[in-house]
Amino acid sequence: MKTNAMRILESLSIPYTVHTYEYYEDNLDAVHAAQSAGLETEKVFKTIVMRNSSNNVFVFCLPADFEISLKKARAITGSKDIDLIKQNELLPLTGYIRGGCSPLGMKKHYPTYIEETALLEDYIYVSAGQRGMQLQLKPEDLRRAADAEFADFIT
Repeated sequence: MKTNAMRILESLSIPYTVHTYEYYEDNLDAVHAAQSAGLETEKVFKTIVMRNSSNNVFVFCLPADFEISLKKARAITGSKDIDLIKQNELLPLTGYIRGGCSPLGMKKHYPTYIEETALLEDYIYVSAGQRGMQLQLKPEDLRRAADAEFADFIT
């Protein structure tokens, strides 16, 4: 089954590989996804969606076992305040559900930032837009496909 993320990559002639794994409703975090798929956690990038006090939405991709520095996220986005969106807002804003949120193919394009440590890797993994599926691709290819920027925003 092709997801919107896969279709976007194909439309840009970006090579990718799909890795599937068994997921569990009670444990949808990226570290568990990496372990379930037999992948290195530093190469599996989770997608976090945040909103600032001006109601602007931003997307951050970072390694599974790291957290976002709110101070750095505010600086990057020029926001006075920024916080995670509520879980019930994820689907209406992005078209994706928790555990299957891809930085590619959201309902709208939001400013997207990829943690710059991705550049240390030959390839990384991001959600394919469906639970139980990860896409393997080069960091620069993800940046191009997501019209994103590399930035330092982890704690």
